Formats: sequence, C-alpha cells, structure tokens
Amino acid sequence: MDRHGQIGVAPFHAAGSLRGFVIYGRWPNTTREWAQLLVFTVRVASVPGLLSTSTVFGAREELPENPDPDMVGLVVAAGPVIGSSAVTPGCFADHQPPALLMLHPPSETVPSLPECAGAASGCVLLPGLPYLGLDHRAAWVEAEPDGTVNSMVSRVSLDPSCDPDTAVLAMLLAA
Repeated sequence: MDRHGQIGVAPFHAAGSLRGFVIYGRWPNTTREWAQLLVFTVRVASVPGLLSTSTVFGAREELPENPDPDMVGLVVAAGPVIGSSAVTPGCFADHQPPALLMLHPPSETVPSLPECAGAASGCVLLPGLPYLGLDHRAAWVEAEPDGTVNSMVSRVSLDPSCDPDTAVLAMLLAA
C-alpha cells in the first residue's frame, strides 16, 4: 500500500476479546478520516461478545518488531473505563497519543432509536493544543452489527467537557 493511498485497518483479538486494530498504509489525516476509522471500529465492537465493556483505545505510532512493510501503527486497548482494571486519569499524560477512542459494546449503548437495539457506539478524541490555536476535534458513531450506521457526528473547536465520552478521554490525557 502506498503511504499516500488508502488507510487499511485490521482488528486483532486475544482470548476472544478485542485488543486493537492494525493501521496500514497511512494514518488518517483529517477529522473526517478519523470518523471513518471510528465507523469501522464501532462496527467491529458491535459483534456480539467481542467487546465486553466500554474500553479505551490509544493510537500508537511505535511498531512491533518485524512489522508488515505497510503497517504504520496500532490502535491498542488501554483498558476498560470502569472496574478494577480501569484506565486511570492522566495515564496518557507522559506520551499523548494522536488519538484516543472509546468503544461501547451493544450492552452498554443506549441506541438512538428503539429499533436500533444491538447497536454499538464510540467516540474518537483528537487532542489539540488550544493555547497554540490547535483545537480539540472529536467524532461519535453508532452502528449496528449488520454495518448500518445510525448516527455519525464530528466536531472541531470542541470543549471536551461538553460530552461524557470526550470528558473521560480528556481526563486520561490530563497530567
């Protein structure tokens, strides 16, 4: 794959649980491309039993040993949002990832319409540096197991405290 071409994404799991996504070709460059990546990840999260609870994923540009030549990075599960093994506030403060995602399985998603039962949802936060004029950006998606996208919204110039998902993700970035 050409670095200026398409973005490839492949999920990976261990012990039947979603652990992350391999990114091929190139990283998303725009909020729109990150929202499209989020659509794919939410579709995967909607597969029954693959994601047991709301989970935070962080983008990592570091590659494993002997990566595929087209591999550019990973989006790796950091941990659940709540519980004894939950990610802790400030856990990304030392090394801020280019993007944080939160994926919610169908069991923890309140669908936008009653007929959308079984939908999963998610959010991607693209942290900015507001004091340098680089605004926070985010996108939210709700999708069903058959791939139907029920809702997709993206925002720039975002105040992370305006939404529960972005507020949690921003808290994980704060030192």
